[in-house]
Amino acid sequence: MALFSNLSERLNHIFSKLTKRGKLTALEIKEAMREIRVALLEADVNYTVAKDFIAKVSELAVGEEILKSLTPTQQVIKIVRDQLTELMGGDNQKLLVSPKPPTVIMMCGLQGSGKTTLCGKLALKLKKEGKKPILVACDIYRPAAIEQLKVLGKSIQIDVFERGTNNPTKTIKEAIDYANKFSLDTVIVDTAGRLQIDQKLMDELKDIKKAVNPTEILLVIDAMIGQEAVSVSKAFNDALDVTGVVLTKIDGDTRGGAALSIRSVIGKPIKFVGVGEKLTDLEPFYPDRMASRILGMGDVLTLIDKAQEAVDEKTAKEMERKFRENSFDLNDYISQVNSLKKMGGLKSVLSMMPGIGGKLKQIEDSIDDKVLEKNKAIIQSMTAKERTNPDIINGSRRQRIAKGAGVNVTDVNTLLKQFNQSKEMMKMLKNPKAYGGKMAMIKKLMGN
Repeated sequence: MALFSNLSERLNHIFSKLTKRGKLTALEIKEAMREIRVALLEADVNYTVAKDFIAKVSELAVGEEILKSLTPTQQVIKIVRDQLTELMGGDNQKLLVSPKPPTVIMMCGLQGSGKTTLCGKLALKLKKEGKKPILVACDIYRPAAIEQLKVLGKSIQIDVFERGTNNPTKTIKEAIDYANKFSLDTVIVDTAGRLQIDQKLMDELKDIKKAVNPTEILLVIDAMIGQEAVSVSKAFNDALDVTGVVLTKIDGDTRGGAALSIRSVIGKPIKFVGVGEKLTDLEPFYPDRMASRILGMGDVLTLIDKAQEAVDEKTAKEMERKFRENSFDLNDYISQVNSLKKMGGLKSVLSMMPGIGGKLKQIEDSIDDKVLEKNKAIIQSMTAKERTNPDIINGSRRQRIAKGAGVNVTDVNTLLKQFNQSKEMMKMLKNPKAYGGKMAMIKKLMGN
């Protein structure tokens, strides 16, 4: 996730300097707070929000209990993490559900924010959770907006209700009647956007709100617009009293200030974040998990959530058995590559690993998901017998496999070497005593 990568790197650098000093003085903490404030402003955090945040952290960090602590830097980091969590809303806020179906979710936002795609992502997510959603096309001004929603709906097998360029309010009322008739419990409305805020847009959205009283009014914000996200959020909230915010494009080259500023400015929670272009790339927003990612502490809970979505329980148990018995083969490798892709790829997984997230930018040039695809192509060029028993792959077989996959023999050799090292690691983890104990085993693993 590119969001906060620069901020995360800066904060890790600041805290590493504090760690080297051991005991801290009030002056050293004050200097660190100044650096953090600069880092927040460079990340496009609203000036007032950054100023208030530093004031709160400073007040807590210079207390006598912290300064006399045996681990003062860790205490300061905990304070920063807690305050970041509070700044972004404290807890995850789930979607509201109407006591009387259907739940009506009204999407609003500027043109280009990814609103229409977001409607499809949310519909798919709710469908996976057992809901019965319908999409309603009410963006009657943008060319091909209705067609775009219909294509999205077809790809995820969810109906799209549309009445062409008819009055949007009338269309939504008819869609709600349709949902009641066919026992659909969620109505997701794609409203019109504009390139910039204007009165005509706001009046139309107000009319829709008044007519159908939506359960949720979600404001879709492009995280890449930086400081402007705050003024856009304020304008929409003043007009509509939105119930929540969805940040899109946080996988892009953005500094993240919007996520840290919006909650403080409009007092409404960020409920979801769009983390990629695929329709499955939508995550609930957890302030505490995001704070941990920013500070390079990883996000194991989200990683577990993604793993559970990517791998069913039966497959996970079978893989566990194979690792335990050291009997996994190259077919299992392909299965793991496919699961990794479903989880967002190697970079996405590493960004959630404790201790790696904050350093990801330093090593990302050496991380290439295309290597996984290349390895997959190599394995698919093998016979069934070769996949289950790689030891039989001699020189001539390697040349045939390389030619079939369109790679060099060196690439085949590298894959087989990595596979053998993985099997060796499994044997070590199963019986560390055979390798001279845990420390000796760790040194050998580090060597590999």
